[in-house]
Amino acid sequence: MCVVWGIPYLLIKIAVREIGPAELVFIRTALGAVLLLPIALARKELRASLKPWLPLLVYTVVEIGLPWLLLSDAERHVDSSFTGLVIAGVPLVAAVLARLSDHTERLTATRVGGLLAGFAGVTLLLGFHVGTGGIVPILELVGVVVCYAAGPLIIERWLTDVPRYGVAAASLVVGAVLFAPVAVPSLPSLARTVSTAPALAALGLAVICTALAFVLFFALVAEVGGVRATVITFVNPAVAVVLGFLILDEEVTALTGLAFVLILLGSFLATRATRRRPDPAEAADPAPAPATTAPGHGGGSS
Repeated sequence: MCVVWGIPYLLIKIAVREIGPAELVFIRTALGAVLLLPIALARKELRASLKPWLPLLVYTVVEIGLPWLLLSDAERHVDSSFTGLVIAGVPLVAAVLARLSDHTERLTATRVGGLLAGFAGVTLLLGFHVGTGGIVPILELVGVVVCYAAGPLIIERWLTDVPRYGVAAASLVVGAVLFAPVAVPSLPSLARTVSTAPALAALGLAVICTALAFVLFFALVAEVGGVRATVITFVNPAVAVVLGFLILDEEVTALTGLAFVLILLGSFLATRATRRRPDPAEAADPAPAPATTAPGHGGGSS
């Protein structure tokens, strides 16, 4: 997941040179749906995923529609490596949202220190780049961070027991339908004018960073939970920075490295698991351990 979701920033940067943000999101969701729908139908998971239609719609908007549109538009003005570093702040926001939505999530001194360090890194990064791309792309990236942090929590709260292939396919179909009225009319002219590199970048976004990525991501959430699943962003920015530097000749400075270290350290500390203190009653009269089962993904066979 770290690698698969580390390359979208490069591909988006290349694609938006000739493809508009709305059109790119439509291509990504439509092709991704075409690839995942046969799997969901073959596993008979699509119908079950449509029952919680309201959480599915909210998830689609929060995790796909809005962040992908904002991300594509922001990358028309800022570097892909910078974008990847800002998105590294997702675990920090996820930790805050988890505490606000679940009061059993304790904010220990370690977690608070991690949040402070991480947000200091994000602030340093945004403050240094605000003059290069303008305030609008910065606000768009902040919106992406909040959306990406909320998406896994929606899965964990309302969609955990729904088959992951069905949810992924259905959400992509819904996303494609939402963007179709804006994107479809311009596709014929786009097909005549787009060059090879942006076209291949859009294809890579749909196949690798969407269809394959969602299958892996739902499995990861089922395994480790929504908040800690966002820890994949620890490596995502490093992949984005390396690719941006090697392929697009984007600038990498010492400040970039310092901000990344602060964000990385803060995200690790803020999402670190806390040990549960044993209950004295349980220790005195231990009950038989319940039978355990392998983590599932909503009823689908592994």
